Amino acid sequence: MTGFASEEILAGPQRFIWEVRSVNHRFLDISLRLPDELRFLEPPCRAMVGVKLRRGKVDCTLKSFAAEHKATAASLQEDVLDSLKELEKSVQQIFSDARCLAVGEILRWPGVLEEASAALTALEDPIVEGFSRVLDSLSASRQREGGRLTELLVERCNAIGEIVTSIGPRLPEAQERYRVKLMERLQRLDVAADPGRIEQELVLLAQRLDVAEELDRLGSHVSEIRDVLGRSEPIGRRLDFLMQELNREANTLSSKSQDEELTR
Repeated sequence: MTGFASEEILAGPQRFIWEVRSVNHRFLDISLRLPDELRFLEPPCRAMVGVKLRRGKVDCTLKSFAAEHKATAASLQEDVLDSLKELEKSVQQIFSDARCLAVGEILRWPGVLEEASAALTALEDPIVEGFSRVLDSLSASRQREGGRLTELLVERCNAIGEIVTSIGPRLPEAQERYRVKLMERLQRLDVAADPGRIEQELVLLAQRLDVAEELDRLGSHVSEIRDVLGRSEPIGRRLDFLMQELNREANTLSSKSQDEELTR
C-alpha cells in the first residue's frame, strides 16, 4: 500500500520533522535517512518499522532545524581541540598541501561540543516517540487506501457474480442454437444422416461445450476473493494468484462455449 505521513517534534532547542512514505513492495524494504549526529537512533527506529509494518518499500527521513529564538548552549572542549590541532599539524607535515580544517568541520568533530552531544542523547525519547506516532499515521493512511481498494474489488466481484449467474440459464439455449445450426447445415448439404448418430454426436459435442465446471470455479474464486479481502494480513500475492485463476477460467469458458453471446 502507498501512504505518506509527517510529524513535527519540538524538543529543547531544536525542531525535528519526520517524513515517512511507502509504496508497494513484495517484502519490507526500509530506508532511513538521519542526520549524522543522530545515526545512533537507526536501530530502534528500524526495529519499530518492522513491528508496525509488514510489507512495502518504506522511506523514513528525519530533518533537524534550530527552533526559532532558541540557541544551543554548548561549551568547547579545549583538550579535544588541542588534540585535533596536533593531528592537523601531523597531517600537514606529511601532506604539505593539505588545507586547514574549517570551523564547521571542527565543531562536528566528535567530543568538541560535549554538552551538545549529551543533549542529543537526551532527545532520543521524544524523537523515537514521534517516529512511533508518524508510523501509526502512515498505517492509518494505508488502511484508508486499502479500504477504498476493497470497495472497488467488491464491486467487481459483484459484477463477476452477476455474469456467472446469468450465464447458467443460457447454456441450454446455446446448445440448442448449435444443434439447430448443425441440422440446417446438413439440410443445405442435402445429406441423409442417421438420426441416432446425429444425436450421439450432439451428446458428445454438448460434453465438449459444457462450461458448468468453469462457472463453478469462477464462483469459487469470487468467494475466495471476498474471504481474502476480510483478512487482517498481507493479501497482495494471494489476490494476484486469484486474478490469474479468474483469467484462466474466463478464457477457457469463452473458448469452449462456441456461442458468440456467451463469449462476449
